[in-house]
Formats: sequence, C-alpha cells, structure tokens
Amino acid sequence: GAKLDPYGPPPPPPETEKKEAVTEVVEEVDPAQEAMKDATIATGVLGTSVAVGSTVPGAGMLGTFALSVWVGSQAVRGVAHALHSPLMSITNAISGMTIVGGMLQLGGGIMPTTTAQVLAASAVSLSSINLVGGFIVTKKMLDMFRRPDDPPEYWHYYLIPSGAVCAGFTGLNLVGMGSPGLSSAVALASGLGCIAGISAMSDQKTTRLANYLAMGGVGMGLTTTLFAMQAPGAVYGQFLLMGALGGIAGQQIAARIGPTSLPQAVAGFHSLVGIAATSTAVGDFLLHGVGHGSFHAASIYLGAWMGAITCTGSIIACLKLAEKMSSAPLSLPGRDAMNIAMGVGSAACMVGFMATGSPTMAAMCLAGGVGLSGALGLHMTASIGGADMPVVITLLNSYSGWALCAEGFILDQPLLTVVGALIGSSGAFLTKIMCDGMNRSLTNVILGGFGTSSGAVQTSEGLVHTEIDVAGTVSALKDAESVCIVPGYGLAVAQAQGAVAAIAKQLTDAGKTVKFAVHPVAGRMPGQLNVLLAEAGVPYDIVYEMEEINEEMDGVDVTMVIGANDTVNSAAEDDPNSDIAGMPVIQVWKSAHVVFMKRSMASGYAGVDNPVFYKENTDMLLGNAADTCEQIKQGLLAK
Repeated sequence: GAKLDPYGPPPPPPETEKKEAVTEVVEEVDPAQEAMKDATIATGVLGTSVAVGSTVPGAGMLGTFALSVWVGSQAVRGVAHALHSPLMSITNAISGMTIVGGMLQLGGGIMPTTTAQVLAASAVSLSSINLVGGFIVTKKMLDMFRRPDDPPEYWHYYLIPSGAVCAGFTGLNLVGMGSPGLSSAVALASGLGCIAGISAMSDQKTTRLANYLAMGGVGMGLTTTLFAMQAPGAVYGQFLLMGALGGIAGQQIAARIGPTSLPQAVAGFHSLVGIAATSTAVGDFLLHGVGHGSFHAASIYLGAWMGAITCTGSIIACLKLAEKMSSAPLSLPGRDAMNIAMGVGSAACMVGFMATGSPTMAAMCLAGGVGLSGALGLHMTASIGGADMPVVITLLNSYSGWALCAEGFILDQPLLTVVGALIGSSGAFLTKIMCDGMNRSLTNVILGGFGTSSGAVQTSEGLVHTEIDVAGTVSALKDAESVCIVPGYGLAVAQAQGAVAAIAKQLTDAGKTVKFAVHPVAGRMPGQLNVLLAEAGVPYDIVYEMEEINEEMDGVDVTMVIGANDTVNSAAEDDPNSDIAGMPVIQVWKSAHVVFMKRSMASGYAGVDNPVFYKENTDMLLGNAADTCEQIKQGLLAK
C-alpha cells in the first residue's frame, strides 16, 4: 500500500490569550483609598441604621434586635461546615415559632369564625408542621454523625432545666403570682435556649445536645404565649386541635425524608413558614386596621411581603430540587425588567400602605404588595438554574428569619425578634459561604450566571482522555498507601454512599490512610454530602474540608472523584477566562493518580470543560457510580 506520512500529534490549543491574561499588570491598591472607601461605606451603613432605628417606637425592641443579630451571627459562625445541613434543619424547626403570632390571634370557639381567625388557625397548624417535622429531621441527621465507639449520651436530660422553668411558670400563674416581669424573663430564656442550641453545634461532641436545647427554648416560648393568650377555653381547644393536626402531619412528613431528599424538604418547610408569617401579618391588619403608626404599618407590610416571597420562592425551589420541575432557568424576554418592575411596584404599595388612613386603600396596597412579592419569588426563583439552588435555599432561610423578626415587631414580642434575628443571620451567613464557594456575588446568582445553564454539555472535541476499568482501579487502590475520596452530587443521585463507605473501611482495614474531601458547595444544600457520608457510617474525623485537604493533596497516591466535576476543575485556578475563574476548588490533580468516576465525559452544571480529565495522571472510570463502586468493593474483597 501507499506509504503513510509519519504521525504527528495535533498542536496544543493556543494559549496566547490566557498567558496575556495571566501576566496582566495589576494596579497597586492605595491603602489610604481603600481605608477611606471602607470608612465611607461604614458611615453610610451607620447613618442609615440610626435613621431607621429612630423610627422604632420602643428602644428596648431595637436593642433586642441589634444584639440578637450580633449574638446570633457569632453563634452561627462557630458551627462546623460538616453540620451546615443540620444547622439549616434546626433553624427551620425554630422558625416554626411563627406559631406564637397565630396563637395570639386565635378567636371564635373550637373553630374559627372570621377571616382573621382562619388565618391565625392556619398559622398555628402550618407552624406545628415545621416545629415537629423540623426537630425530628434534625435529630435524624445529627444521629447519623454518631460513631459506633462513641460513649453513651444522655443529652435528653438537658430538657429538665427548661421543663422545670415551664412548670414553675405555669404554677405561679395558676395561683395568681405571675407577673409581666416573669413572662419577659422566661421569654428571654426561650430565645437564649435557641441560641444555645445553635452554639452546641460548634463541636461534634456536643452537637446532638443542640436539638434538646432548642426544643427546650421553643417549649418555654410556647408556655409564656399560652398564658399571654388570655382566651376562653374553647379557643385553647382550637389551639390544641390545630396544633395536633400540624404536629401529626409534620411527624409523617419527617418519617419519609431521607438524606437525598433533604434539600427539597427544607425548601418545602420554608414555604410553610412563609405562609404562616403572611397570615399573621395580614391577620393583624384585619384585626386592628390602620392608624397605629408608620413603624407598625411598615412591620405589617414587610412581614407579609417577606412571607409571600419566601413561600412562592420555596415552592419553586422545592419542585426544582425534587426534579418535579425542569432545573433549566425560565428565560422570559425582559426577565430583569420584570423583576425590577415588581420590586418598584412593591415599594410603591408599601409607601401607599404606610401613608393612607383609608382601610380600603390600605387593604388594596397590602394585597398588591403580597401579590407582587409572591410573583417576584416565583419568577425570580424559576429564572435561576438548578446548580444555584443551594444559594436560593440559604437565602430563603434568611428571608424566613427576617419575616419572623417583623412578626415580633408587629406583636411587640421580643422573643420572636430574637429568634428571627438568629435565623435571619444564620441564612445570611450560609448564603455568603455558598457564594464565596463559587466565587460569585449574590447579585450574580440572582441575575444569572453559570448556574443558569440549561444542562451539562459535552466537553470540547480534540482532547484525548484515558480510561480505566474496575480491575485497574482496584489494583491502583491496593498499591496505594494514601487514598482520598472526593464525593459530589452524583454520589447522592446514585445512592452510592454505602458502597463508598465500605470501600473506605476495606482500605483502612488494609492499613491504608483514607480521607474524604468535601467542597463547601457540593450537593444541593450546605453540608448535604457530609450527612450522606455520616448516614453510611463514615467517621466524621476522616472527612476534611477543602482548605484542609488541599494542603495534603501532594502526598496522596490515589484520588477517587465520585460524581464531582466543577468543584475539582483546575480551570478555576489556571484559566482566568473561564466562567468559573477564581472559584475555590479541591486540587485533586496534585495527587499522583486521579480516577474520575462519572456517567459520561459531559461537563458539570457550569457547562465548563474540565482540563483535569485530560491530564496524564488522570483516568476516567465511566458508568453508574452505584454499580461501579459495588464492583470495586467486590474487587477489593477478592484476594
């Protein structure tokens, strides 16, 4: 035959633009200008805060709110990253304190008779779902982190202090020795109990205490509210009926929730808090009308507005996470203009609600604000891609807290302000963590970014990857001394955590060092992968955060990446032109050998090529993660 030309490898892709970008001259920052900029911003924030604070009628409530935000944010900052999912779950349960507003507005008899009373009864029932279901789910999650060799725990004994306070408070009130000061003291203890519950999550050794402390705090709050109701016996019967119905529903829902369904469950619970907050705000307006001052009017409007946007946004997030709705973003023409118009309309309705003295006009403005807020939550969340749902969940978690704060101002209940500030600051902190983990601003997430990709796309052609089979992977693991396993959302989808845990145990029993590495934004809510691994029996002390494992990656012999992609993409560090440039990632490519376990060569949610696929030390093990992990487990068992 004809003689063929000698083989010549294709030229590498041009890197001129990238190199130019890398060598760009960075302007030197003037420290004085930076300091002046920060000081100017601080001046604006402080001035605005003082101006807004001057409108608050009671200085005590303002001080309670400010201190609660500070203390709550500090408590949340101490929570370990691995416990961020239980943190969201417990704050979600505590947000069921919206029940207090419903209790104070109950009326009629054994059944409500007016619209305001129906709204109050619905707030009680929906909040009960959150309280019961939230605490059960939290306990299930925290119990997963318990290791077989941990000593016996008796954290339930810590319900005794709150129980004693509730019993003493009840006894004193029944014999006529109660007082406003006593009620305030117990309410304060209730808020501190919730804060203490969050603080207990700062250490794995005390984390299961958190649920009992928070339950005790909520119990004290409910006890003070029962006596504050001053209602006929039939209304107390209505409370028991509505609370029992909600509690039973919450228990049934919680019993069906597994680790993989946690994100949509939390989103679903948030929607109930939103409805309860809106019901309480609207109910207060129906009961008391207008003419109670601009601050009271603003509290009613903001409580209803934040409750409505929390409700509809959470419903859409729940549907997307449960895959009952396409994760692709809703890209309507003029999307941003529509959001701006609804925001402006909401502000106009608020001004009208606060300025008018007409009950009819106020009702129209409040209805308009609630409608626009609900539409904004629905449209804005639907316009965000599935990959950004973790940020949406934490943001909605924060919204539910601020709605509860507004409820506290409406009803003049410092307890609700304390608890609302705790939840609001918790959600805000987690939102910041998620945004930092993707190196993106909250505005970028809301207005669209790589999370708005309609789905994974195939990586660029012309690049050659190498593949490995199960036998080769087993051989590599047997030869390795140090192994790192990096799970991603694909692990959750494949339900492969049990097989992965078994692989880790087999390797550990063989004398090898095994560590897990979890990225801050892995999964569909903060800490979801940590919960999955804990459920499978992986000890929490071998699960490392990104910053910790990156320092040790040079010494790892084999890294198994299971269902992760964007969180281990080297383009985030090496390619300043990449859509994910600057995003912190786990540096798996620094280990001696990388085995990527994926269904296909498609990219992740960001739709960005992953150069790690094509590096010399990387092999692709394609297929279903559950089946592949099971085969690796069996291969390791074989002699």
